[in-house]
Amino acid sequence: MSSSETSRLISNDEQPSKASKQSQNVIKPRIPEKKLGPHRTSRTSQKLKILPEEPLPDDPSSNDRDVYSQVSRITDTSARRDAERLGKNQRSLLPRVTAYCSAGSYKMKELVRWLKDGKRTHGTHPKLFDECLYSPFVYKDWRGDKRMDKDLIRLDDEGGEITIDDTHTDVFIFEYGVVVLWGFTLREEQAFLSDLAKFENEKLALEDVQVEEFNYYITKSYQPRIYNDFITLRDGSNYMIKLSISHAISQSVKISLFEELVDNTIEDTQNIPQQIASAGKVGMTKDEIMKSIGELFILRININLHGSVLDSPEIMWAEPQLEPIYQATRGYLEINQRVALLNQRLEVISDLLQMLKEQLGHSNEEYLEFIVIILVGVEVLVSVINIIVDIIADLK
Repeated sequence: MSSSETSRLISNDEQPSKASKQSQNVIKPRIPEKKLGPHRTSRTSQKLKILPEEPLPDDPSSNDRDVYSQVSRITDTSARRDAERLGKNQRSLLPRVTAYCSAGSYKMKELVRWLKDGKRTHGTHPKLFDECLYSPFVYKDWRGDKRMDKDLIRLDDEGGEITIDDTHTDVFIFEYGVVVLWGFTLREEQAFLSDLAKFENEKLALEDVQVEEFNYYITKSYQPRIYNDFITLRDGSNYMIKLSISHAISQSVKISLFEELVDNTIEDTQNIPQQIASAGKVGMTKDEIMKSIGELFILRININLHGSVLDSPEIMWAEPQLEPIYQATRGYLEINQRVALLNQRLEVISDLLQMLKEQLGHSNEEYLEFIVIILVGVEVLVSVINIIVDIIADLK
């Protein structure tokens, strides 16, 4: 993402706001305020997606992997009971999975060195999977929240009581400017974003940071799934499963940035077609038209160059057992539908770009015609002067 794109997101032809400048100077950033979020219906419609991870024998829900379902249609008794129990009031009782799109990209080589140096202080052990850098990460200093020795909440399938299991706080950093945090508290997420800030390229203003929030818990009583933004796992220590899920979540939050960029662009330029329809031309100067064309080109280029965001990551070719889990999560997040809609809106921008180019061509033609008229006028004037001079010479 270029600096022009970042400034374009903040405002149209304006400098960053005072609040944006202040947010970049603060050492410890605030957690971004809640937004409407990505353009996915699963955020509010309580959809179900089964994660195809080694289904239990004779599990009737394993035949429903590709079905979005309401809670009343969940066939497994334990799964339905937990789905009915879990709501907004229970989110504070379960570990968080949070994704932040905070920059255009991250300095991955420097991040690897930083994580390697943090083995004693944060228990890190970084591993690089193509564009994703994984590591366990624990705040052992004043920035970390006090926890019990075992503090990952699990819903017990027998008594229905909340019990405790091992916790694993993991971080997945994606080169294209997204970090996914598993098991962090809100304050620890804030501390990590502060530590991450020095490795950011083209940092987004605080109000432009995109966020996806989930919760997760561990149970072995039924098939892993995602329902109502609650993720069910069988093993909280399996970072490869988390990696496949994190890939889809990171793509979703990055796409939400593109969605906002496209929405803002369409909103800022929606009057241009009306001007052309009513006046036959755009009430813009040549420089303004060229600037708008440049901004639209930057937007299209940045979106289309992020192939790792819109397509399956390369790790899925090397680890094919992760592909079904990644695809199931991608389906829950409605990424394919959102990418299709994004491309449709890009077509609208492409049409608008073509109109501006045609308008610029008409402006150039009008300018050339004006020059030709001036030259013809000058030639006529010179001819008239010559005729007058000849007449005066003959009279003498």
